[in-house]
Amino acid sequence: MTRRRVLLIGLVALAAVALLLAACGRPAASLDEKAENKDVLVVGMPGEARALDPQATNDQPSARIMKQIYETLMYQSPSLEVSNGLISDFRIIDDVTYEFTLPQGIRFHNGDELTSSDVQFTFERMRQVNAPAAFLVAALDRVEIVNDYTFRMVLQYPFGPFITHLAHPATAIINQRAVTELGDDYTRNPVGTGPFKFVEWRTGDSILLERFNDYHGQQAASRQVRFRFITEDGSRTVALETAEADIIYDVGPQDFDTLSGVEGVTAISSTGLTTFYMGFNVEKEPFDDVRVRQAINLALNVPQATNVAFRGHATPARGPLAPTVQFANADIPGYGYDQDQARRLLADAGYGDGFRTSIWTNDNPIRIQYAEIFQEQLSQVGIDAAIEILEWAPYLDRTARGEHDMFMLGWVAVTGDADYGMYSLFHSSQFGDAGNRTFWANDEVDRLLDLGRRSPDAAEREQAYGRAQEIVFEEAPWVFLAFRNELNAHRDYVEGFEPHTAGHHILHQVRNR
Repeated sequence: MTRRRVLLIGLVALAAVALLLAACGRPAASLDEKAENKDVLVVGMPGEARALDPQATNDQPSARIMKQIYETLMYQSPSLEVSNGLISDFRIIDDVTYEFTLPQGIRFHNGDELTSSDVQFTFERMRQVNAPAAFLVAALDRVEIVNDYTFRMVLQYPFGPFITHLAHPATAIINQRAVTELGDDYTRNPVGTGPFKFVEWRTGDSILLERFNDYHGQQAASRQVRFRFITEDGSRTVALETAEADIIYDVGPQDFDTLSGVEGVTAISSTGLTTFYMGFNVEKEPFDDVRVRQAINLALNVPQATNVAFRGHATPARGPLAPTVQFANADIPGYGYDQDQARRLLADAGYGDGFRTSIWTNDNPIRIQYAEIFQEQLSQVGIDAAIEILEWAPYLDRTARGEHDMFMLGWVAVTGDADYGMYSLFHSSQFGDAGNRTFWANDEVDRLLDLGRRSPDAAEREQAYGRAQEIVFEEAPWVFLAFRNELNAHRDYVEGFEPHTAGHHILHQVRNR
């Protein structure tokens, strides 16, 4: 993508700011309109869902919506505490066998009763379709049906985070009849057991959910929830200020401080589990040379770029795991900023005169800002990096196929465990859509990650993940960018909104008063 295109993005952002200033004089009409429709909760989010089939995708925008439609066997609270979800009870028979009991009378949105058969179908299909998040249950050998409401999950080997993984949105229980009857159309016509059921999907605009009146738990506090896709940070801020949205996710850092001072708005900053990174496609030259990857790490002033992009709402990263993730290695030193050493490494690798490449990103303003800063800093060591900006779904598809050179992404360690924060990103079995878009492989890291997920011993797991992080740092398949705070905001008339640490915010008991 040309620099001219990047300039156009900047002009769009300026226009959004102008809209924000213009909006300050017109919130009253929208507030009156909201008073008439207070049982409809409107949520503004920056990305559109890719699919509403939990086995078709593992991206954050989709998960945020599916969290309201589906339920998992275990439940993870906003503070990451794990408890019973769809099940009423479970017991551990031995190191590899778990027995679960379902309550009777839980209904899917199509009226079918939830039974053990649906659970068995869910996990068998997860492997058959090679779901992007199938790694979550890679240890699972089979699901055995005892009766309609009792089933056993038998593992191939002991797996420490297994119960926690059963709370991940990608392990949501799906309805066998709905999936079978709808076929390919199921991704846009989901059927779950959650407090909200699917109503409509307006491509490029919004997804509408409605209260499921036969829900087995406490009824949803809002009659409807509409998720609006508002890409521009400034536009989401305008929507909140004018009460066209009641809640907005991922507030732009440049807008957060402003919203904190707006009457009638509550802005919330909370610790998250997200790592921002720039990855290299190591299957392409010159990124197959570790010296080039290390040189680029040294050529970039990451703390400066992070401060500019996040405006104090993120911590510069030194390694792959946020400090909030279990078994994060706090001793990873980071690369620092040393362009002279970067030039020496490039010369040693045979690129003393530099080379031409590209940085891919989606239309996320923070990632674009990083890319613009890095474009300039890389030019100082002889690397000419063009910036290419893609729409979200094609971006994920094309990076999964390995069409890129360098790319910007983030990863949320949803379970709070190092297994989730490392395995799908760095294990050689997870190339492509599963998470490893760098296509980097290391036999020792594979061994350590396998050990970390199989061992029941916390000390052994900590040692394995600690060493794996050191190797990832040394081999540098990424430029480690930032650990981001979760920034969200809502109107003061919104009750019950508590941000989820993993970003999968639960809206079951959120309403407008």
